[in-house]
Amino acid sequence: MRRRELLLAAGAGLCANPLATARGSTRHGARMNELDGARMNELDGARMNELDGAQVTRFQVACMTLPYAAFPMERALTGIQRAGYRYVAWGVNHRDASGTVRRMLEEKAPASEAAKLAAHCRGLGLEPVMMFSTVHLEAAGALDLHLRRIDQAAAAGIPFLLTFGKTEPGQYERVIGNLKGMAGRARAAGVTVVIKQHGGNTATGAACARIVAEVGEESVRICYDAGNVLDYDNSDPVADIRTCWREVRAFAIKDHRNTPKDEDCGPGFGEIDHYKLLTPVMRTGLTMPLACENIFEPLVSRPTAAEEVDALAKRAREYLETVLRGLIQHEREQ
Repeated sequence: MRRRELLLAAGAGLCANPLATARGSTRHGARMNELDGARMNELDGARMNELDGAQVTRFQVACMTLPYAAFPMERALTGIQRAGYRYVAWGVNHRDASGTVRRMLEEKAPASEAAKLAAHCRGLGLEPVMMFSTVHLEAAGALDLHLRRIDQAAAAGIPFLLTFGKTEPGQYERVIGNLKGMAGRARAAGVTVVIKQHGGNTATGAACARIVAEVGEESVRICYDAGNVLDYDNSDPVADIRTCWREVRAFAIKDHRNTPKDEDCGPGFGEIDHYKLLTPVMRTGLTMPLACENIFEPLVSRPTAAEEVDALAKRAREYLETVLRGLIQHEREQ
């Protein structure tokens, strides 16, 4: 029986360029590099055992800059790095030192600015893996703005462009038309447009899978947001992901509680079982970001000090690494 070695890219250096992976150049027959020594101790010893069967998923535990929206962009990046991440997702706005809220990257910024920002992130030890489109799929001018974002992502070497629809249904044909209109540019650029759940036309994974099927392009896939499925649609994300997991290429990580208060929260603080959620995608052979969008505690006020956000970011990373470590051990024993 052929065997593959698992690389869990959970804050460790990745042996393949993520943009090349998005272009379909995953080395299915090659052995994955070892994790660096420090993180190896956190992830089960000196080396991950090989696993039988299909090639396992290579997860990238990332943090979005979104939880740091109340702080300058530079503080977000350094905080994410200090919290132990090696991967970052961009978005959306940040409050600068003067108190002005600014886009992390303007929609109409030249692609060269995206390349410069990506180089800065890499200089800090953070590989950018995903960025927000910042425009709804149904919006006027959405296609042109998405095309600009695709060019920015390509220049930055970012493999995934995250988008979604409005929270209310309607204009479904515009959604399909816009996605079809951007698919060719995305394919040529080596960027995958990923739709996440956000109510309305994109309320569930099943709804997003229907959209993906109608578009019919490899460059349009799903970013699974379990918190939004439970929040907007009040559907069970563990059941829902089984209807669409073959189309999932990334995760926007957040949890959600319906009791004692209806609110989103960080992973492990809510009602979603992440062991069950991630089980269907353990053996996809893909490189798959798990980007933390919400890291906050439920029922209490949001922190006002950046250092408190750093601590929550670290906790979210450690929680996801714990979940993945357990799932890997389970896979090893099968």
